[in-house]
Amino acid sequence: MEREVSDQSLGKLLWTFVVTGLATFMVAMDNLVVTNALPVIRVDLGTGLEGLEWTVNAYTLTFAVLLLTGAALGDRFGRRKVFAVGLVVFTAASAVAALSPDIGTLIAARAVQGVGGAIITPLSLTLLADAVPRERRGAAFGIWGAMSGLGVALGPVIGGAVVDSASWQWIFWINVPIGLILLPLVAAVRESRGGAGRLDPVGVVLATAGLFGVVFGLVRGGSHGWTSGSVLLGLIGGGAAVLAFVAWQARARYPMLPLPLFRSRGFSVSNAVGFVMAFGMFGAVFLGAQFLQTVQGYSPLEAGLRTLPWTAAPAVVAPFSGALADRIGVRRVLAIALALQAAGIASLAVVSRPDVPYAELVPPFVLAGLGMGLFFAPMARAVMDFAPRGMEGVASGASNAMRQLGTVLGIAVLGAVFSAAGGYASGQDFVDGMRAGEAVGAVVLAGAALLALVIPENRRPAPAVVTPQASTSSASTMV
Repeated sequence: MEREVSDQSLGKLLWTFVVTGLATFMVAMDNLVVTNALPVIRVDLGTGLEGLEWTVNAYTLTFAVLLLTGAALGDRFGRRKVFAVGLVVFTAASAVAALSPDIGTLIAARAVQGVGGAIITPLSLTLLADAVPRERRGAAFGIWGAMSGLGVALGPVIGGAVVDSASWQWIFWINVPIGLILLPLVAAVRESRGGAGRLDPVGVVLATAGLFGVVFGLVRGGSHGWTSGSVLLGLIGGGAAVLAFVAWQARARYPMLPLPLFRSRGFSVSNAVGFVMAFGMFGAVFLGAQFLQTVQGYSPLEAGLRTLPWTAAPAVVAPFSGALADRIGVRRVLAIALALQAAGIASLAVVSRPDVPYAELVPPFVLAGLGMGLFFAPMARAVMDFAPRGMEGVASGASNAMRQLGTVLGIAVLGAVFSAAGGYASGQDFVDGMRAGEAVGAVVLAGAALLALVIPENRRPAPAVVTPQASTSSASTMV
């Protein structure tokens, strides 16, 4: 029987849409709003490639590592309450980022922003799911996803417009009034809890230390030498901590990443495809976003508008990707999507030169954008199809965390390739480095396309024993 919605509950539902939608838009926008400000930040704060990489990676790394923990904290202490804490953290960190006098402060503020984002993103979906009748959740989640997609598509344009009209600091200041407006409105959202909300602090510490060490070594290797003490310490120490994390997850009572999930070949291969896709694509985005300004001299706004064929194409294509997957199969759509991305990045590497006309960049941008648009919905479906029953939430959270980690490592590795083959000394020097990095990204994406064909035909697995941790991340489904 359909649940009747009173005027009071309807009001709470509307406010829940407003609060979760705006918060999701803000966090999603922050993923890419920085990209078009990187050239300006590099000059204004006197930093180099390493500083720019950490400006992006500090946010993405903490976001990825703490996604599942953010969901568990909400389940344990109250989703609305913890969501409000996440808003405070994100807003305060944005203000500190805007006030940063040097690159070190900016990087630290970005890391704290990632903590806030890792709390806001999963809990925004959980709060919305709790407020909406089950039979209407499909439409509600579609709106939630549209707000996230809109933030990603408009991030480079908004960032460019803000930097052009004011300064790079304002890409962070704009978060402050949004956060201050949302905070009192959170009171209108219904409180909820779920599951046991078990935490795995040891796992969080090991994962953070290990990934930080590996990324630290990769980022510093190009400029400090791959045999330098700090680089070797980061790579070896980080690798050891990652292995310790895996060993701990195998014996922890409430693991943040249950290893039995990966016993399914379909789940393991699907997550490997998602990781590799993020590695190749977003590493290339990091370099390409700087090209239009650093080499071709476009303003931040002009550069943002010119990347729209790349960043906005997913919003156009994504609604059709699910139907296409129903028609020809998930793995074929994923393979096509990744092949398009590989073709787009490869052709971008081929045509790029300091004086390349913009018209020659449009076809690669469109190919890459179409591939991204076709990828995400079938990817989410593949993860859900191979997740054991009762563990869908933690499985989806793990999948999203894997993609975020792929982004971090992609930026670090492709940045190292860029540094080895080129640099910022001249336009041609930048193009040499960018083309080498994008060539690596294209090869990685082509490999991911072949890997996607190994995904088994979709079949729903048998029910699994549900661990307490599995119930903590039902909100982590779309990031």
